[in-house]
Amino acid sequence: MNVLIVLGHPRTDSLCGALADAYRDGAEAAGREVRELAVADLEFDPDVREVSPADQPLEPDLRAAQELIEWADHLVFVYPNWWGTMPARLKGFFDRVLTPGFAFVEYDEGEGAGHEGLLDDKTAELIVTMDMPPWVYRWIYRQPGTNAVKRATLGYAGVRTTRVTNLGPVTESTPAERERWLEEAAELGRRLATGPDSRATRIRRRATSWLKALRLQFYPMAWVAYTIGALAAVGSSEALSSTAYWLGFAFLFFLEAGTVLSNEYFDYPTDRENAFAGPFTGGSRVLVDGSLEFDDLRRGIGVALVLAVAAGGAALAVGPGSPVSTAVVMIALGVLALGYTVPPLELSYRTLGELDVAVTHSTGVLLVGYVLLGGAPNDPLPWLLSVPFLLSVLPSITLAGVPDREADRAAGKETIAVRFGIDGAARIATGIAILACLTGVGWAMLDVAGGAYGPLVALSVPHALGLVWLLRNRLWERLEPARIDGLMAASLTFLVWFGVVPLLNLA
Repeated sequence: MNVLIVLGHPRTDSLCGALADAYRDGAEAAGREVRELAVADLEFDPDVREVSPADQPLEPDLRAAQELIEWADHLVFVYPNWWGTMPARLKGFFDRVLTPGFAFVEYDEGEGAGHEGLLDDKTAELIVTMDMPPWVYRWIYRQPGTNAVKRATLGYAGVRTTRVTNLGPVTESTPAERERWLEEAAELGRRLATGPDSRATRIRRRATSWLKALRLQFYPMAWVAYTIGALAAVGSSEALSSTAYWLGFAFLFFLEAGTVLSNEYFDYPTDRENAFAGPFTGGSRVLVDGSLEFDDLRRGIGVALVLAVAAGGAALAVGPGSPVSTAVVMIALGVLALGYTVPPLELSYRTLGELDVAVTHSTGVLLVGYVLLGGAPNDPLPWLLSVPFLLSVLPSITLAGVPDREADRAAGKETIAVRFGIDGAARIATGIAILACLTGVGWAMLDVAGGAYGPLVALSVPHALGLVWLLRNRLWERLEPARIDGLMAASLTFLVWFGVVPLLNLA
């Protein structure tokens, strides 16, 4: 690990200078290569005099500073807190050094206008002295300077701050206290022997990475369809209190987890090339950003599928439905769910992925709930119940391929957007949204599926019209991919009418 210590105090013979030296000694004792940079010793104009700091030529000292930042894996900023924030010279250093093209890049692509930090392979920590008790600065003043450096400056450039150490009050400190602070700084340096993160932080980051990889935001859709099936089989909300219902849900949860993780594993080539990934598309990025490894996902997939089999077996043992019929439905659902990306099916590579997701997250899980709780698989009720829901899922799954189109095409993935183009995918999503709306309203008017689709489903009509308007105006003539977060939100909420309405009517 390469460590760069940046002394931000305008005087090098200060307490901050001594703290930087102590940290250096500790880091070197931990076996880290350390370099130091004192902002006070640099010759540069701290003011940005051009429209953009990228247009202002860098002085030799600033070019050298950028080279040191590129060299470093871990950045340590030691500075005093003056008037609630950093000294002016350190602020000027940030203004001039963290330039566009070096620290970040801004873009404007469709709904994905924003920026990307270019220093996201680095971590940082702050050691800040102050003339007030640290708890006052944190809890009363809400640490404005720390937030500015950690989030608005380093965070904007992609640097992750791992630790902030506030020391004070300095003016009233005794020699013994200052000696203790110097030893604390040295100890912070020595801790780099196990990396820039504390053990608690490593555990927290690991847990966060797994939660991110699981993509829990997509699980409620399957739960709604499953519960509709269970309610339809029992005829009352008593189904929700049965042991079989919850074991069946555990089976679906772990199967979904195994499916999501396998998608992450096998879709890595396209995720790596995806420039338009968002909250609904492009995967969780845990492999791309390195927060989890391939071995981690392999183990996660294995654990999830073992738990799914265990929960499914327990559900078969206690469920009132036919164990054979239920097992067949569960196995078929598992094959289709995993077959989205897992060889040899790889349905997402054969322009069948969108239909596969729609079927598994509507008819498939609904049928599991129905058969497990005592219904027969050849009853028309669960199949009829699932048709409007299935159709309502398809538009969002189809549109999810729009931002991923170029990356998917490069990886050989034949999604609808790849095969028919972005405008073609938009037209298909438009037609299916209208069909879903007409089917739901038709089911309600004809009292199909036991009256599950009541009058409330008519509210899907204005939603469908709004979605069609958005699609016509934003995607019908579009040829290049872009982030479409707003459209994805509109299409995902569209399926609520075909899930919540029957859920309420059957409960």
